[in-house]
Amino acid sequence: MSDRLEIHPVNPQPRLIEQAAGRIRDGGLALCPTDAGYTLVWALEARDAEERVQRLRALDTKHPFTLLCSAMSEAGRLARLDNRTFQLFRSLTPGPCTFILPASPELPRRLKQTKRRTIGIRIPDFRVTQALIAAVREPLLSTTAALPDDEDVPSHDAEAMSERWLRHVDLMLDAGDCPPGPTSIIDASGKEPQVVRQGFAPLPL
Repeated sequence: MSDRLEIHPVNPQPRLIEQAAGRIRDGGLALCPTDAGYTLVWALEARDAEERVQRLRALDTKHPFTLLCSAMSEAGRLARLDNRTFQLFRSLTPGPCTFILPASPELPRRLKQTKRRTIGIRIPDFRVTQALIAAVREPLLSTTAALPDDEDVPSHDAEAMSERWLRHVDLMLDAGDCPPGPTSIIDASGKEPQVVRQGFAPLPL
């Protein structure tokens, strides 16, 4: 049965965060508010949850998912950041910006198995998301909460997302309406960073 946990967006209740983190650590799939709409999140080792996402969103097994991190130090363990990229990353995070970066040799074993040379990372600027990552005690895999026919469903609208997704996930952290998406995307895996997508908050570049 899916749970809908109504949580404060600025001062999230620790009891509810721990309840959600426990479900995720046990392999659950969650709908979580961020600074760029609601998103699907699951634990690194939760293969069943990931397969559910692939089926629901009609994605192939090579589709890249984004890692939600809590801090620069965590991102630095998962990706290689030269000085220029580090400065750019630090200037735009936390915030609604996803970076495509060269993968670090120290990737968790689960991610190494995908044999990807790059990895998507972002540090969300939203208290609920940050508290959840901290409680799970590791980065979370994530992807856009959009079914194949979801073009008109606003990802920041809590009620609309609940109606669309609650039956598909194990729990929803309902913080009310959150900032809209999508994130901006910067590909920093090559010689020069390239803006792949301008999100709802234009990049100051």
